[in-house]
Amino acid sequence: MWVTFVACVVGVLALDLGVVNRHAHVQTMRSAGLWAGFCIALALGFNLWIWHELGAGKALDFATGYVLEEALSIDNLFVFLILFRSLGVPAAYQHRVLFWGILGAVVTRGLFIAAGTALVQTFSWIFWVFGGILVATGIKLLAKEEGDAHPERNPIARLCMRLFPMTGDYRGSAFFVVENGRRLATPLFLALVAAEGTDIVFAVDSIPAIFGITSDPFIVYTSNIFAILGLRSLYFLLSGFMGRFHYLRIGLALVLLFIGGKMLANEAFGWHVPTAWSLLVLVILVGGSAVASVIWPAPAPKAQLPEP
Repeated sequence: MWVTFVACVVGVLALDLGVVNRHAHVQTMRSAGLWAGFCIALALGFNLWIWHELGAGKALDFATGYVLEEALSIDNLFVFLILFRSLGVPAAYQHRVLFWGILGAVVTRGLFIAAGTALVQTFSWIFWVFGGILVATGIKLLAKEEGDAHPERNPIARLCMRLFPMTGDYRGSAFFVVENGRRLATPLFLALVAAEGTDIVFAVDSIPAIFGITSDPFIVYTSNIFAILGLRSLYFLLSGFMGRFHYLRIGLALVLLFIGGKMLANEAFGWHVPTAWSLLVLVILVGGSAVASVIWPAPAPKAQLPEP
């Protein structure tokens, strides 16, 4: 089963980089929509295969984990949008950053999940820690005021600027160039490092969340990676109107509070919430926050009057 999964992921990445996006170009809504639909259909097909091989219970765990990780990944999209705008990444090269960022996420998520699995199998009290992290993060999201984030200022990006001499502008789609015998990083490499650092930060929340659904490492990792594979297309598909979903952050905060509370209640009182109910709650919270954002749009910013 691992071989089949790896073959799917390698095939998708090869098709993405070698055929669909072989040359740098501005991603259109149509192409992004088609690729996002392809990734979702592939995940659905893989879920049906899990049903056939492992049964309905594991298939439901995969579906719930996939929806959960896809929902939490939406927050990544907002940060990527701010990141690309703050660094002035040309639209034609954003796909390259996202592709290599996803490739790095495949590796880093695997390491996080391997560590999480080892902790779960070794220390029974680790679910208290995971649940506490999720509840604390959910409360933090609810209390957080809207404002611009600065992902390019994270410590990893700052370390990158210290370690690598950089060019003052973009040099096409290159991450590095050689000038006057010196190897220089370009701002596109800084964008990649910042994106990877951002994904690591988000993994601290999303990995404990998926363990609230299942502790099967195969289901945890595959649902995580299939959600990440469609992330790039969702970015280009939603980038034009991400700002309209102003209640989505509240929905995601409630998702984290629900999963964290479920884990803590199970540890403290033995209350187990069936996976099917968890999936229903996730869909209601995320879908409801998106619908609420459309029904009650954010007020337009007031125009500032010129000073007399």
